[in-house]
Amino acid sequence: MSDETRAPSRVRPAARADGPVICRLIRELAAYENALDHVEITEAGLDAALFGPEPAVFAHVAEYRGVVAGFALWFVNFSTWTGRHGIHLEDLFVSPAVRGSGLGRALLAELAGICVDRGYGRLEWAVLDWNAPALGFYAALGAQKVSEWQINRLSGTALSALAASRA
Repeated sequence: MSDETRAPSRVRPAARADGPVICRLIRELAAYENALDHVEITEAGLDAALFGPEPAVFAHVAEYRGVVAGFALWFVNFSTWTGRHGIHLEDLFVSPAVRGSGLGRALLAELAGICVDRGYGRLEWAVLDWNAPALGFYAALGAQKVSEWQINRLSGTALSALAASRA
């Protein structure tokens, strides 16, 4: 979008009423990543995670012309090397129709601001290696690829099997 078509936008912490649209955007993100069949989240589950008694995950939404069109879902992590907390960005998504409007940058700027305000040392996230538009966007913001680390995951039966081996 050109500067002339950019509409006023705002980023704000997600509210309970945003749950249905965040769930829809999560599904749009999964479809973009060819992984829609892996989405298990429900509106009730998201509500409990974000607004339960002790939330451990947080979300911000970005509005475009008064309509939520993007979100960032994140949680606090900790670096033993720096001795400081940071933010891990789990998901960032902006609806394709409004990409280029500045919403993605505004969401990341908000999270960067939270890091700076709270004295956190890092804002980190993972991106699929085939997602060239995202990789280019992040590089343009000054993000550095951390190529010497690989993500590892236990889930499903492997997670259950390891848990069952507890002494």
